[in-house]
Amino acid sequence: MIKYRLIAFLAVLLQLHCPTLGQPYPNYHADFVGIGEHGGDLKWWQTAAFYQIYPRSFKDSNGDGVGDLNGIAEQLPYLKELGITATWLSPIFTSPMADFGYDIANFTEIAPIFGTMADFEHLMEVAKKLDIKIILDFVPNHSSDECEWFRRSAARDPEFKDFYVWHPGRMENGNRHPPSNWISVFRGSAWQWHEGRQEFYLHQFVKKQPDLNYRNPKVRETMSNVLRFWLSKGVSGFRIDAVPHVFEIAPDNQNQYRDEPRNDWDNDPEDYGYLQHIYTKDQPETIDLVYSWRAVLDAFQREHGGEDRILMAETYSPIDIVMQYYGNATTEGAQLPFNFLLISELSNSSNAHAYEGTVLKWLQHMPKGRTANWVLGNHDQPRVGSRLGKDRVDMLNMLTATLPGASVTYQGEELGMTNVWISWKDTVDPSACNTNPSIYEQYSRDPERTPFQWTDAQDAGFSNASKTWLPIAVDYKEVNVELERQKPLSHLNVFKQLWQLRKQSQTLQRGETEVKALSDAVLAVKRYLERDSTYLTLLNIYDGVETINLLQSFPDLPPQLKVVVVTERSQVKVGDLVNSTSLQLQAKDSLVLQTTSSYYSYATNGEARFLPVLGVYLWLAQVGLYLTNR
Repeated sequence: MIKYRLIAFLAVLLQLHCPTLGQPYPNYHADFVGIGEHGGDLKWWQTAAFYQIYPRSFKDSNGDGVGDLNGIAEQLPYLKELGITATWLSPIFTSPMADFGYDIANFTEIAPIFGTMADFEHLMEVAKKLDIKIILDFVPNHSSDECEWFRRSAARDPEFKDFYVWHPGRMENGNRHPPSNWISVFRGSAWQWHEGRQEFYLHQFVKKQPDLNYRNPKVRETMSNVLRFWLSKGVSGFRIDAVPHVFEIAPDNQNQYRDEPRNDWDNDPEDYGYLQHIYTKDQPETIDLVYSWRAVLDAFQREHGGEDRILMAETYSPIDIVMQYYGNATTEGAQLPFNFLLISELSNSSNAHAYEGTVLKWLQHMPKGRTANWVLGNHDQPRVGSRLGKDRVDMLNMLTATLPGASVTYQGEELGMTNVWISWKDTVDPSACNTNPSIYEQYSRDPERTPFQWTDAQDAGFSNASKTWLPIAVDYKEVNVELERQKPLSHLNVFKQLWQLRKQSQTLQRGETEVKALSDAVLAVKRYLERDSTYLTLLNIYDGVETINLLQSFPDLPPQLKVVVVTERSQVKVGDLVNSTSLQLQAKDSLVLQTTSSYYSYATNGEARFLPVLGVYLWLAQVGLYLTNR
């Protein structure tokens, strides 16, 4: 009896000293969920930080002005410092470099400009020691015209005769014309006459990149064998290049290809946008082809064991088509079809509502049980600092690091590198070189491909050559790894803090997500998980100071939140407590906040509820009081 009265006394004492804990909970028969029961293990790629390396521009180890495999191996510890899980390498295979490696002459050889197979194997050894996975670029749509397959196909070798898309063309008034009006991504006709074979071949990119014919089963098996070759070398997966272009419509019963209809908004007949690409992109067979490549990876894994090997698919397609690449009810597809919405749908003038809509568009379309991913930039797109603003670099890295799923960072985005102006004389990108000095800048991808900025020394520490393959940025003395390591709130250090937090937090890895525009200026991302802390990411997208009441949008938040990540624009510091009802964000400010209480989770009336740790003791005291009264 004394014991029960003591428990009752403790309950009263707790209620006097902690009145907020005296809120009655509706069901004293709550079923508590065991601590640490967060569900099954996540696959390594589901919350991974992927990092794209453009090998020509990452690190030059031999002084020829071009990056290489030994340079990557030398600097791979930097990726470990960042918290990177896996790195995707743009093509490193034998190539005449008409499109800087995307025109492959031999799919299972290393290009001498990058090194040797021994250098690649050394890179794999270094990566294994650092626990960094290597993803290779898989370029299935085309080869180089210097590939042995193409030479034999042009010569009508029976084994390779139909390896590529050939056609005799159309005869009109005694003159031979291309088979259709199809236009290359890099301007002009997508058909090129081959004098030797006396036929046209299809090239959806530059004319030195003939399209492979995937209606030929031999081509499909040959390319599957390319995957098997590199899997046997230990790679952890592939990024599939230009997926939507792999199939084009088959010719009709008269062996003719249909013309594509015009777009009214483009008056340049040489420009890719002149046509609606309904016969050369997003054909249904492409989805099944990706599924077959996933089957190759899964079969290799069943035979050899180890962690998942993955596919990442590059597809700038309508959202409903992109989602099909994940797979269907019976067949698995690419684990990560790239999400380019942050690139394609946001601009420098986008407000918080546009950001909210862009994030939710992916999450709401994504099939249940699949993994999201977030891509801010790559070697084909203007750098995020140039596209959305240098003063938004930290907030965008903060956004992708705290959204659910995986993220992909293009080399240099963690530093705040921006586009570099390249003169017509120094331009090397075929997309631009196929135009003229008056319009080349709108087509060039060179500005985002310039060498990585390691130090403030010669050539930004990238090389010791007298001339690098592309010019070095003029701001390399202010934007480089060596300098940013020394500044606590540099872009680099904010990036590192974000990924350290993500790796430590079950909520950020597994939690539910709520995305809200709190105003035109402020975006909020709430991540929450039973029995764990809640995190709130806040972005002030505009230049004004914003004061917000978080409880108006998130009434379940506590009165105070702890600051866990800040930028150099923030007035608060890490560890500060801020009021949920009156939080001030500086211009272009961004923060990550965390709840300060730990919670137990319990279920009542079929609904999950949360109980503060101190509340547990109160609950026990109230149970004692109940027993005493009985």
